[in-house]
Amino acid sequence: MIRSRFGTMTTSTQKCKEYEEFVCGFGAAVVNIAVTFPINKIIFRQQLHGVGVKSAVSQVHSEGLFLLYRGILPPLCQKSISTSLMFGVYDKSNLFLKPYLSNSPYFMKFTSAMFAGCIEAILTPFERLQTLLQDSAYNKELTSTQHLIKRIYQEHGFKEYYRGLSVVLLRNGPANVVFFIARDEVQKIFPTSPGKDSRYMNLLKDFSIGAVIGACNSSVFFPLNVIKIHMQSKLGGSHDTVWQVTREIYIERGRKLSSFYRGVHMNCTRSFISWGVAMVAYERLKLLLC
Repeated sequence: MIRSRFGTMTTSTQKCKEYEEFVCGFGAAVVNIAVTFPINKIIFRQQLHGVGVKSAVSQVHSEGLFLLYRGILPPLCQKSISTSLMFGVYDKSNLFLKPYLSNSPYFMKFTSAMFAGCIEAILTPFERLQTLLQDSAYNKELTSTQHLIKRIYQEHGFKEYYRGLSVVLLRNGPANVVFFIARDEVQKIFPTSPGKDSRYMNLLKDFSIGAVIGACNSSVFFPLNVIKIHMQSKLGGSHDTVWQVTREIYIERGRKLSSFYRGVHMNCTRSFISWGVAMVAYERLKLLLC
């Protein structure tokens, strides 16, 4: 009986460990979105309209508390599943490639991170819905997420859900490569300290690693997010290329490259907080799981 119970517990633990990267990534993203959604909404308005922080805050404030979390469902679903896939697929890909690329660890990590980014792009419709729901131009026209999903399909077809896919692919893979390689290298330099006395130092370390890498990463790829938002803020019409949208924004904003970085300071702050919180949640969940 004891042996049977022990065997069952061992099997359960093994199954849990098998999917822990997916579970921890999911949990970390839920915490992340709940904390940073209001900040993200302000950044979004800056990216879409090219306005300053005060103007964006004023827009959101004038809409009231009821609309503050309007549009949270798509990013909550998208980010939780996306982060789950990001960590889980990266881990599984590394395990699969290890027998073939054990002598080239960086190439293995590069390949796994790029593949994880491509898989994440399947969730582009969630980003598409979030963009339209957060745009004040559609506040009265679109009553709910369900209404928007139905309208897109009925009026424009399935392809419309994936508007902006090209720029999402350009962003996801390279951003994952930077994140995972940087994280792994920093963790080698600052390994987790054992014992209860080091608990708070480990929390600070995890927060700092996630915060710094996340802030740098999001700042580097910020212009791609600006382009993505402009692509996805259209409902219907032609599907413009990345180059066409880039040129349009460049001309519209006075032919200044710096205009692509409008909102980057607040985005950096948001990413610093969100990735710091996400990494702490991720590492704590790994310790608690199984």
